[in-house]
Amino acid sequence: MSVAVIINPISGTGGRLEVARRRAELASALIDARGITAEVYLTERPGHARELAAAAVARGVKTVIAWGGDGTVSDIASVVAFRDCVLGIIPVGSGNGLARELGIPLRPEAAFGVALDGAERVIDCGEIDGRLFFNIAGFGLDARVSHQFAAGGLVRRGFRRYMEITARELFSFEPDDHTIVADGITVRQKTIVIAIANGRQYGNGAVIAPGARLDDGQFDVVVIAARHPIVGLLQVPMIFARQIARVPGVTILKASQVEITSARTVLYHLDGEPYVGAASVKICVRPRALRVRVPA
Repeated sequence: MSVAVIINPISGTGGRLEVARRRAELASALIDARGITAEVYLTERPGHARELAAAAVARGVKTVIAWGGDGTVSDIASVVAFRDCVLGIIPVGSGNGLARELGIPLRPEAAFGVALDGAERVIDCGEIDGRLFFNIAGFGLDARVSHQFAAGGLVRRGFRRYMEITARELFSFEPDDHTIVADGITVRQKTIVIAIANGRQYGNGAVIAPGARLDDGQFDVVVIAARHPIVGLLQVPMIFARQIARVPGVTILKASQVEITSARTVLYHLDGEPYVGAASVKICVRPRALRVRVPA
């Protein structure tokens, strides 16, 4: 088995070097215990995980293990997708949305075993502006939160920080009018969130699309109409209760092709990573895009 392990030394560590050092030591110990030969790399800068994965795949590596948070996993998955290669995930980030959706253990030792010996599952991905995403893309409030979270650097990361930013942004966010066309169905609305969901949850049990499946060839397009900030804050628990579909002003559509048009340039996120797009953005499903190892 040819294996490459790509470790983000800062995912979920808050920049603490001692945690990053222990992570690298644990990777070496797990490899030695199994008696396998594996290439182990530590990322050094944004985009480095993608570069390392591309080089490994070019050398003929058949299993690439992403050891990091949602952004690291998405970067490496974008390289492994559509290749004769399988992705393993060791989730150590703030949300771990895709890993949770796939049932991958959060304990690194157990996740490493799954990455090497688990069953293979083939899942879809989405594409926006030539970029792939594997769990959830979002426009509106969740995109603003992703941009603010990223702008904070390494200080005070984690789920609690996400919730603090969300609560703050609810009271300053200005909803835009959007036109959403999902497989020919048009919705025109002032929205607070538009989630393009391949998987169900952002992470940490925050289920935005209870009916989404990673391998059904469709997105669940979740459109949340604008509302008073206090009302929105009081309704946040419905996401954790998996009851978002029961909230007034929420529309969920199934679609494989989506176009979102706004009056101005939009912010969006792909698997939690922030981007800026044009006023009109097209999203499509790419079926059966990624082989990933999951618990048997």
